Amino acid sequence: MHRFMLPAVVLAGITLAPAAGYPEAPLELKSVSVNLPFGDKMFPGPGSDAINQNCLACHSADMVLNQPKLSRSAWTAVVDKMINSYKAPVAPADVPAIVDYLMATKGAQ
Repeated sequence: MHRFMLPAVVLAGITLAPAAGYPEAPLELKSVSVNLPFGDKMFPGPGSDAINQNCLACHSADMVLNQPKLSRSAWTAVVDKMINSYKAPVAPADVPAIVDYLMATKGAQ
């Protein structure tokens, strides 16, 4: 007799358990306003034109300049990922100048 009651109790528990987890009142979403700081810092130094024109639309200069030092192949892979995976509108002719700048400022020798 107990063999047949156990599956019925388990089935009843599974069926009724989700209903016990719902709140009584429906979830209410509210709009919020967030003021973000304006980042007007640009990449400094010679050779920064290409990176300023292509990368500041998505990244702050501080964010990029706080990255660890990487090899040329690693920086090239990062720039390629931005273009291919994230669809960054970087002109192909600017890629070497961007990688050169990153190597000059954050390159691992």
